[in-house]
Amino acid sequence: MLFDYTTLQVIWWILIGVLLIGFALTNGMDMAVSALLFPVGKNSAERKVLISTIVPHWDGNQVWLITAGGAIFAAWPEVYAASFSGLYWAMLLVLFAIWLRPLAFDYRNHGETEIWKKRWDIALSVGSLIPMLIFGVAFGNLLQGLPFYADENMRWHYDGYFLSALLPLLNPFALLCGVISVLMLITHGCMWIMLRVDESISLRARKIAVISALLTVVLFVVAGLWSYNFNGYVLNSLAPSGAFNTITGKSVSVVEHGLFLHYVNYPVTVVVPALAGFGMLFAGIFAFKGNAVKGIIASSVGIAFTIITAGAALFPFILPSSKDVNSSLTIWDATSSHFTLQVMLYAVIVFVPLALAYTIWAYYRMWGKASVDTVKEDH
Repeated sequence: MLFDYTTLQVIWWILIGVLLIGFALTNGMDMAVSALLFPVGKNSAERKVLISTIVPHWDGNQVWLITAGGAIFAAWPEVYAASFSGLYWAMLLVLFAIWLRPLAFDYRNHGETEIWKKRWDIALSVGSLIPMLIFGVAFGNLLQGLPFYADENMRWHYDGYFLSALLPLLNPFALLCGVISVLMLITHGCMWIMLRVDESISLRARKIAVISALLTVVLFVVAGLWSYNFNGYVLNSLAPSGAFNTITGKSVSVVEHGLFLHYVNYPVTVVVPALAGFGMLFAGIFAFKGNAVKGIIASSVGIAFTIITAGAALFPFILPSSKDVNSSLTIWDATSSHFTLQVMLYAVIVFVPLALAYTIWAYYRMWGKASVDTVKEDH
């Protein structure tokens, strides 16, 4: 099965999107449950019940993040290089938070006092909440463009260092996207709790899900209206064939209201953000009715199409630059060689079905309702 280079570039744009959606649906779910430990669990025993529903799965769910990171490194090496050059401290913050989670899972039960358990529960909640927020902030900055540029030797540069580079990323629109990310995943996590925990505990999650789902829809519409005023980018031409610098050698122009360009030119694509909004709306409705199965399907649709909405608005740009538009990275000039993409595709065809089969098997084997009576607190 051989594809031409252009087809492979589009295939890998789709596959990396699928990996990001898989990460949001699985790892995002267990992070959300961890972030809900205190709003839903009123004591140490109830918090342990919540933890018991994700302990068998959280490390397997991390595979989606690792795979997505590896795929970006292999398929889009320039994106990997450019993003790490300027987002280093933000990524370290996420990594430190993620590293805190396994420590909290493991050390929570190594102490006998309630204060010991509570402190590790707080660490688990904080370590889960930070990535949920930062990943949303990252998408918010992508939609606005990042302040980077490439020099004549294809080296990447950002304005500022440490806090002077990090703080501009925490702008109002990006923070709004971060809040949407948190609320969206909280809704998804509440649905999981409703599925896996007895009614006395899950009733609190049900109430939270109704509120978080409706807030997600409202803020998603606000973000859409806000982003209408943003400039977008249009790729006019690529660098000449054989040119040394294929990044800055292309021609990119800035277009007013450009983020909505695809939705204007191809009205059928409006279905994508509509499904994102309606997915979360119906998640709230199903939560109100107590239907967890339909609720988690609806929240999954909402999350998936929210990510697709951002991808469709940016296409073909992966990492747009607000500093030098010609340094923006697209799927046409940021990808690896034809041979690399083809070999990676063979690996995906073999290993992704295996990973999916194992994930489904693991969830099937660990299924069942958890309660304070079935999950004994360790002392």
